[in-house]
Amino acid sequence: MQLHDPSDHAAIDATFFDRENASKHYCCRTNYRVQTIKTTALVDTESQAILDVHCTTEKRHDTQLGWQVACRNAGDLASLAADKGYDWMELREKLREEGVRPLIKHREFRPIDHEHNARIDGPRYRQRAMCETVFSTIKRTLGDAVRARTWYGEFRELVLTCTVHNIKQSLNP
Repeated sequence: MQLHDPSDHAAIDATFFDRENASKHYCCRTNYRVQTIKTTALVDTESQAILDVHCTTEKRHDTQLGWQVACRNAGDLASLAADKGYDWMELREKLREEGVRPLIKHREFRPIDHEHNARIDGPRYRQRAMCETVFSTIKRTLGDAVRARTWYGEFRELVLTCTVHNIKQSLNP
C-alpha cells in the first residue's frame, strides 16, 4: 500500500546528519571517526514524499550518488531536478537514455553554460527546492542527529525517519 500517489517529477539533493557523539573510550575502542552521514534523497515534488534515500559516510561526489539513486527510480520519473552539484554530462546522458528529462543546471565556465541554464530555468526546475524543504522539516521535527552506534543501525534510523516524514505528509495533505 502506498501512502502517496507519486507524480512523474522529482528532485534530488543531499544533506548531512550528525552522528551523536559517543564517549572518548567508545570512539577509541571502535575506531569511530566519521562525524556525519551524507544522506541523498529523491523527493516527489508534488507531495513532498521521499521516494528513495541513500546514506554514506564516504566522501563520494553528488554526481555518483545521484546516478545511483536516480537509476533505481528512472522508470517512474519524467524529469529530475537537481542543483549544480549534480552537473555531470554522463549523468545527463544516462538519464536521457532512461527517458528522464534532466533539469540540472550547469556550472558556469563558458558563455554557453549561461545559455543552457537560461533554458532550464522554469517552474519544474524551481521545484528543486522541495528537497531542501523536506530536509529542513525533518531536522526541525525529528532531529538532525542519528543516535544508533552501528552503521546499519544509523542507516535504518534514517530510513525510519524518512518513513515517519512520509506518514506525516500523508496525514496533512
